[in-house]
Order: sequence, then structure tokens, then C-alpha cells
Amino acid sequence: MTTFPSHDLDTAPEGSKPLLEKSQAAFGRLPGLHKVMADSPQHLEAYQVLHGLFQASDFDADELTVVWQTINVEHECHYCVPAHTGIAKMMKVSDDIIEALRNETPLPSEKLEALRTFTLEVVRQRGNVTEEQFNAFFAAGYSHRAVLDVVLGVAQKTMSNYVNHMAQTPVDPVMQKFAWEPKAKAAAE
Repeated sequence: MTTFPSHDLDTAPEGSKPLLEKSQAAFGRLPGLHKVMADSPQHLEAYQVLHGLFQASDFDADELTVVWQTINVEHECHYCVPAHTGIAKMMKVSDDIIEALRNETPLPSEKLEALRTFTLEVVRQRGNVTEEQFNAFFAAGYSHRAVLDVVLGVAQKTMSNYVNHMAQTPVDPVMQKFAWEPKAKAAAE
């Protein structure tokens, strides 16, 4: 398997150093994902910008978590599911929501379940959403803006999930207590 570089502030390309400093300031550490992405300053910057833009959307903490974790679980991302479990806890998202997303069980509200369903439809159908699917999403109280913001979340998570698959990014020690395996893999063991 190809081994991807994992950079720190000393080894990163010059263009990535200020981006890693930004990560260090935001998280109090350098997340492993950012250390891998740092090999391409453009990639790391794009990821950070998308992350900031998605957080600035109209979604609240619960909704941000639903979109992020729905995509992470669907993509079976060994790194992002634990990372976003920790992030959700820091954002004060309820354990009921966190566990429902990790275990693919029903969410505690119909509106959040509609958001998860629509996010899955966008991912699985590569954006080819039907009129019925749009109508169900709108009936749950979401708008056209929310549709676009889901796509923004998909773009951000696709970058991180795919990089983690290719680089086999180790889960950060602080997030290892939230380790996760896909349902199919866990059932086979």
C-alpha cells in the first residue's frame, strides 16, 4: 500500500505551514487528516474553506452533525466517524443523535431523519434527486438553500473520506475512544 506523507509544521510545504498553524489553533493539536492533506497546500486550504463555509450555513449543530455523520457512515470512513463523534460531543449534540447516526438507527426527530434521508439520496444518487425526494425534504421544513448546503457538506466530506481511505489515516489518539466499524464489518466479526 502506498504510504502518504504526514506533515508537521517543520516538514510541511511552505504553503501548508500557515494552514497547519490554523488547524493547531482551532483544535489545539494537528489532526492526522490535516497532516496528510498538508502535502498539497491547495487541498488543505480547500478543505478548511469548505469546512468553514459549511459551519456558517443555516444548519444548527444537530443538523451539521447529521449531514457530516450520514456521509461518513455511508462512506465507511474509519477516521471521520470517530472524529465527528468527538466534534459532536464538543458541539453539545445529544448522545441519542450521535449514537443513532453511528448505528444507523432512527433519529429522535422526523425533521432530522428527513435530513439524513435526503443526504443519503444525494450521495447514493450522485445528486440525481427525484421530485418526490425534493418534496419530502421540503415538507420536513427544509428549503432550496438547505439542498445546496447539503451538497456543500457532501463536497467537504468527500474530500476527507476519500483521503482517509487512500492514506489509511490513523485515528487521532484523542478520538480513539470513539472508534467505529461499519455495521456489515462489525456483524461479520
